[in-house]
Amino acid sequence: MTLGGTLAFYTYSTYMQKFLVNTVGLVNADATLITFLALLIFAGLQPIFGLLSDKIGRKPLLLAFGALGTLFTVPLLNALQYVEDKWQAFWLILLALIIVSGYTSINAIVKAELFPAKIRALGVGLPYALTVAVFGGSAEYIALWFKNIGHENYFYWYITICIACSLFVYLGMQDTMRRSQLNNEPNG
Repeated sequence: MTLGGTLAFYTYSTYMQKFLVNTVGLVNADATLITFLALLIFAGLQPIFGLLSDKIGRKPLLLAFGALGTLFTVPLLNALQYVEDKWQAFWLILLALIIVSGYTSINAIVKAELFPAKIRALGVGLPYALTVAVFGGSAEYIALWFKNIGHENYFYWYITICIACSLFVYLGMQDTMRRSQLNNEPNG
């Protein structure tokens, strides 16, 4: 569940500034400015996507992230490579972050709603932390490694495959909006 969203988030947040400088050719100040602005808007979108999940359900948002992320990661990153100015880059990054919001805005509550409290800390917290550390933490390293060996676009496919794996998990899970483990807890 965490794999694709974490990798996409780290790509478009942590790694993006280096990508804009090293691949796109923007100056560091412009790369910093547009990533800051895109992330600022992205942060403001999180409660809006959370509210949307309260209206339509958690699963539709996760499915939208999984499907759109699978379909558009490669085209977005390929288009980003060839932008002609910083504002084109800004809009593409923002679009990518809007897609990722289908995961980031609700991933914590979905995990809380899927699993009872007695297993949440170890059974959910530990796998989540390991996934974030391994896949999120290595995103920049893997991206730069592919770039150094002359196959930067392989990283785009790596992200896409990871998002597709998460999509398959989302397809099989229940929607927790109405059936939540939190409802079974004394203070839930």
